[in-house]
Amino acid sequence: MSTAPSDQARIQQLVSTYGPGESPRHLLDFGDYLSLLWRLDQCVGMPGRARYYRRCAQSLGDGLGFRGRSLFRLVELTDPGHVYEQLPNAPYRGTIMLVDAQDRKAAIRQLAQMRSDILRIGSTHQQFERGRWPGSGILEPAVRERVFAVLFTAFQGQFNSFGRLLLVLDIVLSNLLLGFDPGDEISLEALIADHRYPNPADEETRKEYDNEVD
Repeated sequence: MSTAPSDQARIQQLVSTYGPGESPRHLLDFGDYLSLLWRLDQCVGMPGRARYYRRCAQSLGDGLGFRGRSLFRLVELTDPGHVYEQLPNAPYRGTIMLVDAQDRKAAIRQLAQMRSDILRIGSTHQQFERGRWPGSGILEPAVRERVFAVLFTAFQGQFNSFGRLLLVLDIVLSNLLLGFDPGDEISLEALIADHRYPNPADEETRKEYDNEVD
């Protein structure tokens, strides 16, 4: 199955770093919010970067109208490394549909884990230090180049289709976590102007992201 250009752009944004050097180019929605939560979870031991992603998530949540909901409070109260694992508890923090909260909790746990795995796969190349990708130490040139080709050509091409699962998961998770499918989108410019999203052009924002601010 081929991936439509618009879908591919969404997938690339969902697996991006959302850092000042890779700021969102397209409208942000609920899927971006979940990706920011995942990025926050990766910031254990990096307080500056954790503050950056927390600010991004809070700003986007405010822009999408999540303030006051359990998903918004989750960002305020949960330490990095534990945000995604707390998503299944959201049904117990609301006042609606408590009758099936246990079933929704189990479904959210499985779907959130699947989404986390896809993000981890899609962002694998971001973890490679320069010249330290898997197989970089193989002495045989033909084998080394084959590994490189598979990792950075064949794999990346396949992920464009595999990554479409993110789009499906986000629809299902929005229904389970919010009780509806949020169709709202908001631009980065509006978030910066009206909701205090970290401005990627600001020097202090870049310092915070690089862990230079205590």
